[in-house]
Amino acid sequence: MNTTAIINIAKGQLGLDEDAYRGLLVRVTGKASLRQMTERQRIDVVEELKRKGFRIRPSKGAPALPKAFQPHSRLIHALWKSCHRLGVIDNPSRDALRAFCKRFVAHGQEGVVIDPDMLSRDQATPVIEALKKMEARGR
Repeated sequence: MNTTAIINIAKGQLGLDEDAYRGLLVRVTGKASLRQMTERQRIDVVEELKRKGFRIRPSKGAPALPKAFQPHSRLIHALWKSCHRLGVIDNPSRDALRAFCKRFVAHGQEGVVIDPDMLSRDQATPVIEALKKMEARGR
């Protein structure tokens, strides 16, 4: 879901009237319109709305992704999401993460599906290091 949609959902969830909403936008970014903002500024607005009590909830029909059990697997998912929030990664999907992991684990092998939840610690280490470097470049 894009940040503009999230902001509009948060506006309704928090019950902000138009004046309070515009005031929040100006206070956080100095701009009164979402269209004038950069993606980074819209992310700042979302963070402020979260601070005010907004909670992102999955839709009722959305399938829940299984939680990763291994710490290195959870770290891969967290870094992937962080890179997406920073704008380093365009496609936050699980398939894109699998393709990214495949480049480090099974490069050049056709028909192999690499799931980040099934990686050993040794296999996960280069993936984690690459994601950390990407995250650092995005900051």
